[in-house]
Amino acid sequence: MDGRRTPDLGAHLMRVLRTPLQIIRADLRAYLALTAMAYGLLLLGMALGLLFPDLNAALTGSMGASGETDLVVSLLAQPWLFAATIFAVNIARIALASILLPSLIVPFLGIAVFAYFAVETGITLAPVNHAAAMTLIPHSLTIVIEYQAYVLLLLGAFLLGRSWLRPATVEAPTHRRGYVRGLQLIGRLALPALALFVVGAVYEAFSLRYLTPLLVVG
Repeated sequence: MDGRRTPDLGAHLMRVLRTPLQIIRADLRAYLALTAMAYGLLLLGMALGLLFPDLNAALTGSMGASGETDLVVSLLAQPWLFAATIFAVNIARIALASILLPSLIVPFLGIAVFAYFAVETGITLAPVNHAAAMTLIPHSLTIVIEYQAYVLLLLGAFLLGRSWLRPATVEAPTHRRGYVRGLQLIGRLALPALALFVVGAVYEAFSLRYLTPLLVVG
């Protein structure tokens, strides 16, 4: 009995991993365009932050005034709790509030909202001084991981909007059925996105706790 369950579990895991890759391959052009948009707008924001330091100062100042900076500092000593907080913020503030929920109401709206977020984040992360530049070195890997998760959700938002407006693209007879099919595609892309959010949160928490202080002090 156990022998039968193990292959079944393995086959199920393979399907879970294979399905997102199949979705990406089927819409590779959209995936590449969204990837270029996400990382490109982040880099644009960094360039704006370097060209206009007052923008960077205003955004980092607002983070301090809202208590966000103090929260980060208070959690640094507890990296696992810090990682859980980062994961929760990524899911609630960005994945849900910025990308998915707007797209459930207006087709493609989440992509536009995320575009604003990416530019603003780039301005905040701009290496305007030594400390910011040194912090960006280990944080670059965090960006790569987390933004890849965002891209998967952006692809889901794109496919939902397209399926909703053009149900024939998913062989659906009505707009309602196309909407449901789009939700299913989001669900399949959300699983690897969640895994990337976990990896990114753990790396970010531990790199900020142990790696970044060495570089900034040095």
